[in-house]
Amino acid sequence: MWYPLALMGARTTAREAALQMLFAIEASEADVDQAIRDFWRELPGEAEGRPYADEAVRGVRERVADLDARITQASKNWRLERMTRVDRNVLRLGAWELLARPDVPRAVAIDEAVELAKRYGTEESGSFVNGVLDRIADDCGRADEPAAAAGQSE
Repeated sequence: MWYPLALMGARTTAREAALQMLFAIEASEADVDQAIRDFWRELPGEAEGRPYADEAVRGVRERVADLDARITQASKNWRLERMTRVDRNVLRLGAWELLARPDVPRAVAIDEAVELAKRYGTEESGSFVNGVLDRIADDCGRADEPAAAAGQSE
């Protein structure tokens, strides 16, 4: 079930929009820019989160091979093609944030991805995403932030 984007904060909304676009791109093999235009035409949403969503979608698609390699390495006994499309794209989005956005605290990137996985994935998606992204964060040297930063939501 897709939730109305207007009910959440700007970054949370942006992550959800990015996930929906990434899902659609993978399902249809659409051009990234066309998928972004189509998404915002169909679901106008809040303008505040659009730049971050667009950046995330482009960033994930530009680095998809590297992200997939990191996800595969961190997800023991799970081939990428065996993962659900939702889990795979949530992991790509979370890994991109961990690798490309040092301004986003580790805990926030992981927690937001887990929430997306719980909302759109299977019963096991949240814990699976949490474990994989935690390994990726460790592997790329993203240390835990102080409790004050880790508790914030974006």
